[in-house]
Amino acid sequence: MYGTQFNPSELLAVAPEIGLTIWAFLILSLDVLKLPQINRRALGMLSAIGMLVIMVLATVLAAPEDKSAIVLGGMIRHDTYAYVFDAIFIVAGALTCLIAIDFKPLRAGSEFFALVILATMGMCLMASSNDIILLFLATETSSMALYLLAGFMRDTPRSAEAGMKYFIFGAVSSTVMLYGLSLIYGLSGATNYDQIAAALTKPESPAMVAVFALLLVMVGFSFKTTAVPFHFWAPDVYDGAPTPVTGFISTASKAAGFSIMIRFLLYAFTPLQPTLASSTWVAMMQPIAILTMFLGNLLAITQTSVKRMLAYSSIAQAGYIMIGVTALAYAAARGEINGAEPNAIAGVIFYIATYMFTNIGAFAIVGLVAQRVGGDSLKDFNGLSRRSPYLALAMVAVLLSLTGAPPLVGFVGKLFLFRSAVDENLIGLVVIGVINVLISVFYYLGVVRAMYVDRSPNENRPFPVPAVTKWVVLITSAAVFIITVASTPFWDLAVAAAKSLQTILN
Repeated sequence: MYGTQFNPSELLAVAPEIGLTIWAFLILSLDVLKLPQINRRALGMLSAIGMLVIMVLATVLAAPEDKSAIVLGGMIRHDTYAYVFDAIFIVAGALTCLIAIDFKPLRAGSEFFALVILATMGMCLMASSNDIILLFLATETSSMALYLLAGFMRDTPRSAEAGMKYFIFGAVSSTVMLYGLSLIYGLSGATNYDQIAAALTKPESPAMVAVFALLLVMVGFSFKTTAVPFHFWAPDVYDGAPTPVTGFISTASKAAGFSIMIRFLLYAFTPLQPTLASSTWVAMMQPIAILTMFLGNLLAITQTSVKRMLAYSSIAQAGYIMIGVTALAYAAARGEINGAEPNAIAGVIFYIATYMFTNIGAFAIVGLVAQRVGGDSLKDFNGLSRRSPYLALAMVAVLLSLTGAPPLVGFVGKLFLFRSAVDENLIGLVVIGVINVLISVFYYLGVVRAMYVDRSPNENRPFPVPAVTKWVVLITSAAVFIITVASTPFWDLAVAAAKSLQTILN
């Protein structure tokens, strides 16, 4: 039983969340004050810089130790796993704020940037939650902000539709997940993950009810990660939402979904103590991965809109990540805590981090083309290499990285994921993954062909790139090369995060 005595020093474990909440309200206050030097661009820059500063200060003041620490009455786990995901969320949020500055259709003000910061705060709480109450509250905090962001361009029918669809599907999935969590509480009489695990592994625990509860909770996880069969909301929402928001949802929100999925399933339904429920989630991971990869890639081929193609591609990318989750499940089921399992968790974390850079970079370029040309279809990218050679080169870099082409970071990420599956003798799953990579080459290279081969009557017209967006594109496209060359420290950090997650399991 966890103690209820409050220790102020434990607040350092949620320093990023506290800092982000305060910063969101300060951004809103700056807009209310109507200072002449504080305009939209200044608010966006301040939001991004403030988020990064908060992450740095949290690192200096409250860096987690090697082992996972349980604080605030058992609701929070302060470990490297949560810290690494916090960094992913905050960097994604900062890049989104910067992209939104020059995305004119959005007309982003303080309320937009505050929503991005609050969504990021909710995701940070999701990654560190150790209690089903906090898990649900953090998920809903993030989701509410994302619903508003998706429909932020309320005068645009597609954006309003995206926000409404996202809200409706999200509300239904949250209701189903909440019912599952309530059943888990009823079965265990506890809300903390480890106490739930202890209760559910008792012989007298109703096995079928636990399986039913697990399946209901998986609905919420699958919705957040866009895994089949709860992916159907993603194409319309990604297509209709403001492009900077689409990049944020497809990366940070997906990362948050995987962060809670892995921690919750490993801790609350740990395969180390076999039950029918733990065996169920281990068995269901591989089919979900296969279906998600195939559906995302095959439907992406049929798209003529690059933005919608990237939406289906994002579903397929969730399938690749599920390969690592499947390897983790099989390793945990055999009790290989110090064997292949760290590689599986680390592979998932490394892939999510690199995917964040590549996908945000891709959507930044798509949003810029849509503003300058008037659309985001394949024909709108015709001749881009002759209008803006460096922008086209950056698009090639991020697309090839999403494909998994060497020597870019996407290849390294997929290599880590596939290696973890090979370690678990999931050879068939790896072969299917490679087949899907080959399928994705078709539609990714279709964009490259349009930029470099197909002609456009507007090739002689200038293609100005705003300074801030130029820096975001430079950072994200350079990351696919830099992280490849310097992958060792990033991989070591991912391994440290994986090991911190395992301390409770040892």
